[in-house]
Amino acid sequence: MSDDVAYDGTETTQALPVADAPVDGMGCHAGSTMEAAARQAGQSELLDQFAADYPKGPHDQPQSMCPAFGSLRTGLRMRRVATVLSGSACCVYGLTFVSHFYGARRSVGYVPFDSESLVTGKLFEDIRDSVHDLANPDQYDAIVVTNLCVPTASGVPLRLLPKEINGVRIIGIDVPGFGVPTHAEAKDVLAGAMLAYAAEEVAAGPVAKPASGTSDRPAVALLGEMFPADPMMIGAMLAPMGLAAGPVVPAREWRELYAALDCGAVAAIHPFYTSATRVFERAGRPVIGSAPIGLDGTDAWLSAIGDAFGVAEAQIGAAKNAFLPAIKGALQGARIDGTITLSGYEGSELLVARLLIESGANVPYVGTACAKSPASAADLEWLMAKGVKVKFRASLEDDLAAMEAVKPDLAIGTTPVVQKAKEAGIPALYFTNLISARPLMGPAGAGSLAQVVNTAMANRDRMAKMRAFYEGVGSGDTAGVWEGVPNIRADFRAQNQKKLERAEKARVAANGGVKC
Repeated sequence: MSDDVAYDGTETTQALPVADAPVDGMGCHAGSTMEAAARQAGQSELLDQFAADYPKGPHDQPQSMCPAFGSLRTGLRMRRVATVLSGSACCVYGLTFVSHFYGARRSVGYVPFDSESLVTGKLFEDIRDSVHDLANPDQYDAIVVTNLCVPTASGVPLRLLPKEINGVRIIGIDVPGFGVPTHAEAKDVLAGAMLAYAAEEVAAGPVAKPASGTSDRPAVALLGEMFPADPMMIGAMLAPMGLAAGPVVPAREWRELYAALDCGAVAAIHPFYTSATRVFERAGRPVIGSAPIGLDGTDAWLSAIGDAFGVAEAQIGAAKNAFLPAIKGALQGARIDGTITLSGYEGSELLVARLLIESGANVPYVGTACAKSPASAADLEWLMAKGVKVKFRASLEDDLAAMEAVKPDLAIGTTPVVQKAKEAGIPALYFTNLISARPLMGPAGAGSLAQVVNTAMANRDRMAKMRAFYEGVGSGDTAGVWEGVPNIRADFRAQNQKKLERAEKARVAANGGVKC
């Protein structure tokens, strides 16, 4: 029997080695086991690129939601784009649930599998059949197929899918939890893949304009999801320099990708879009980091953008004169007086910290789940000059340790940080829904945080009263649901403690007297 396998009747390719099917359900929590399986299945190049683009930190698996949520949400927000997932049923259920919780209102395709279909290649054939069934050019411009952990570890070769079917583009990506650390960076996986595809189309010949049209002025593409008002504010700040705000990437429709590639420069508002940045740089577009946030940030950003386009100093000065006084006034009129620890996994943590500090807050610690990148260099330098400790690839343990050490007036962070803070009687706000989902740029952003932050800090006395009222309830011996008073046996505890101590002594002795 021949070792050659034909796909779609278009070409003949060499049969790929297939690893033993990983145990379904292990997913991103399987750590090195899944990665080893993926490399055995021929995915080393993919994983090496992930390691270069998204270097890991102290933890080897995501501590937030499944990373694939980022790419899934990016695809679901695009018009005329279908989404198909290939992964464990439990993972797909969780991802679709969260997507609809955030208002996706769109179906998500799912290609199920079992161990047999993984190792025989039948899963790939099922995926190929599903995209053929979906590829209706009257409904879709593109179909995104995403491998989750198990198909990636098994080497399911999405790269062998047709590039297009009936004029519908086919985008295959792998977003394993053991290769992509955060859902923010998963957005970049899809954004980069789409930009690369669009760049090939641009190189091949004329392409269509976006439905919203294009500006007659040189434009700046905006890299990173933002509050809807922010691109408009950025456009207003660029206008005195004779520039315009271009499309936002991740885009809302396919043709916006063409317009983004046609821009004269790229503003990396969020710094973690490594793959997308690489595509822009290959197209010869300079990428400028940071954002027009606060007084110092806007001043420096307008200068950097003006320099990238060769704008005259007088025009740059006109833009600054038009907006910096308004930003200064907004900051002075919305002061924040208190100590705040800040952490999150959205990638905009450094920008928010700058705005809080210029609003008067003391921010001794900023933790971000994303990695350090050239696009965050200016923000890092500014924060360090203010005495802020910035932790990239911060773990939950880092964020909790900072909060417990600082004992802030307010903790802004992820759900577990907020939960821990409230247990300690510290006011807390969830970064994603209550902080990052606000305008941050220009004069509108300068005063946007004070009300919610000051209101939360004013609740400290109420938090203390609630903590005192519930003291001793739901923790320690009273945790759980009891019909009566728990029967506490101090003698059993003492006996068990002695067993643990003896076991520890034996372990240390076996380890040559070394405790660690």
